[in-house]
Amino acid sequence: MKPIKFRTKDISRKGREPLVEIKNEDLMPLPYPYKDIEQQPELKKLKDETADRLECDLDGYMAIGIPRPQSKVEEDELIEKFLSGLKKLLDKNDNWSFRQPLLLSLENCAKCQACSEACHVFVGSGRQEIYRPTYRAEVLRRIINKYLKPGGSLKARLSGQDIELNWELIARLAESAYRCTICRHCTSSCPIGVDNGLVTREIRKLFSQEMGIAPIELHKSGSINQLKTGSTSGMNRAALMDTIEFMEDEIEEKTGRRITVPVDIEGADILLIHSAGEILAWPENPEAFAILFDAANISYTLSSELCAYDAANYGLFYDDVQLARVAQRQVEAARKLKVKKILIGECGPAHKAMAAVADRLLPNGLNIPKESCLTTLLDILEHKKIPLDPIRNDFPITLHDPCNIVRLMGIVQPQRKILHKIAPRFREMTPHGSENYCCGGGGGFSFISSTTFPQWQLSVSSRMKFKQILEAFTKEELDNTDLPKYICAPCSNCKGTFREMLSYYNATARHNIYYGGLVELIVNAMTDLEQPFIDWDEKL
Repeated sequence: MKPIKFRTKDISRKGREPLVEIKNEDLMPLPYPYKDIEQQPELKKLKDETADRLECDLDGYMAIGIPRPQSKVEEDELIEKFLSGLKKLLDKNDNWSFRQPLLLSLENCAKCQACSEACHVFVGSGRQEIYRPTYRAEVLRRIINKYLKPGGSLKARLSGQDIELNWELIARLAESAYRCTICRHCTSSCPIGVDNGLVTREIRKLFSQEMGIAPIELHKSGSINQLKTGSTSGMNRAALMDTIEFMEDEIEEKTGRRITVPVDIEGADILLIHSAGEILAWPENPEAFAILFDAANISYTLSSELCAYDAANYGLFYDDVQLARVAQRQVEAARKLKVKKILIGECGPAHKAMAAVADRLLPNGLNIPKESCLTTLLDILEHKKIPLDPIRNDFPITLHDPCNIVRLMGIVQPQRKILHKIAPRFREMTPHGSENYCCGGGGGFSFISSTTFPQWQLSVSSRMKFKQILEAFTKEELDNTDLPKYICAPCSNCKGTFREMLSYYNATARHNIYYGGLVELIVNAMTDLEQPFIDWDEKL
């Protein structure tokens, strides 16, 4: 299959025909046992009435649902807002936090395309041009050169890099910013460190902070809901305490002991913050932390303060203001409890938001030490006398590397050292570590449920990861439906993607493939527990 070729300036072309049409037969082939197109779910198009009302002219899908302008006046106003936001994006007073790396990435890209093969979306799509990591950055660069620099219009025509700033371009660029998971695999593969993932995120910020355009799941259902209720899930304090009581009951059923999950303990060493997704969808994860920390005599607490019992921060994906608001409340809760540090649970985006980005946006007085749970888990295994029997984990296990943990923070070895201690049949994906591919649900993708976008995400964005998973197990293992196979994913966001991915391809029913966290495997290997902690029937 040859990708459709078109010029960069074609993003401005009039008409309702999408720039590309995504078909199953054009996508990257999958390995055994999904080689046949018939074994893959059929791709569905938007209904005509939806396409007539909302922007979907990039590739026939939509993540945002931007209403089409109803008049020339309305269209001109949107263009003016876009240019105003772009000027602020490039102004040191309006964008002091990320302006410098943004400019460096826009001004120094050699357009060598070394980043393209690192992009799971580009490769998974069958190498469609609009999904190259450099594509949206080049569009932004041409707009800046023509519309914001002296003599730009003439220079654009003479250089052959002309581009027309119209509603079609703006709408397609907005959608294009949500065809990138901001995994930054492209950045790590760039010979000079150009960060096209950052460019994507800054484009999203422009649309959100200046134009009020963002996926409803990230803004209203995500960060706005979190600031109102304390959790992205809408779980308030009363619901949290009820859930913790439920978890303590389950722990007692599994261990025969009543282990308290501490909440609001002032003066504890650690404030442990889980993603609300773990607490509600995968309570076995925080339950496993409680069991292990009790055995290791770790001084920790959870918080019931607003935002502090949910490690998620949806502002990370699209908006500095929202990110800072959530991060401030999380830090204030830690200071109120007088803990020594924040320990970030198994959530990749929370690692990035708390430990890598928040300190750039918050005043120095609100800084507090933050640490990944992965290093703490390894420290427990190396220095605490926790009796373990690796044979309890004697089933095929592979490791998915959350992008924000391995690439952004450089935490690569702790999780591997743990698995080598507790999992005799552990095997790596290819590639792995900082070169591992994104799950396909990063950048907020796993939360966006608008119309047919989840199907695009699972078919295109998650395609490379599904390929890696299948190739991590042998044909004999895949065919053995009595043998459970485990994807270790120390990230709530990634687990949400694997839940949908395995369901989409019917991989659990067909091949007995499951997913789960890292701490569950540690507790499953603890000999103090009479029964295995992992319940395969419960995972179905």
